[in-house]
Amino acid sequence: PAEEKKVKSITLYSMVIEASLVVKIVMAMLVLWSVATWTILISKLLFFSGLNGASDRFLQAFRNAGSLQDAAKGPGKSFRSNALAKMLLAAADEIGTGKKNNLSTRVAQRMGIVQAEVGETLSSGMGVFATVGSIAAFVGLFGTVYGIMNSFIGIAEKETTNLAVVAPGIAEALLATAIGLFAAVPAVIFYNIFARRIGAYQTRMDNFASEVLVRVSRDHE
Repeated sequence: PAEEKKVKSITLYSMVIEASLVVKIVMAMLVLWSVATWTILISKLLFFSGLNGASDRFLQAFRNAGSLQDAAKGPGKSFRSNALAKMLLAAADEIGTGKKNNLSTRVAQRMGIVQAEVGETLSSGMGVFATVGSIAAFVGLFGTVYGIMNSFIGIAEKETTNLAVVAPGIAEALLATAIGLFAAVPAVIFYNIFARRIGAYQTRMDNFASEVLVRVSRDHE
């Protein structure tokens, strides 16, 4: 009974506060990574929502316009911050040179440059998702291994096999793995979600480039 009174209740707060310095550092690192992934998630959701909405409106205006030059002067300038509008403006700028030789090829190359720049913007933050998703669980596991190692050292020092004595240390160690999984699993999910969205928008840019090249071939060659 006397020994039972010495056993402290285990709570989430006590597990964090009483953890060893190394385990605390691991937990803090994992929490920061988790905050970063959720912050990037919200940012990219807002970005893609605005991007797709503006692209829909631009395409409608583009297809209602007459020539490519008219489209560039109208919806192209109205939506100049949109990726598709940037591609159109690049194409119109090349057409405006008046050189007919290999016009379609030159227009395609100009639009390809814009697509590459947009691709870099679309992929921003994906490296964080990939990194956290691939290593967070292992970092948490390292914290767990270190914590359990300390618990076994405590068993040896106290010369007791009473689980109640070492349970808090083991619980603190396992918490590191739990936090690691909490950071890693959403990061992997977010990466897959936005990888599909990026691929879908890149396909949309490819389709728009083909549409512009058809008009170039029809109207200027």
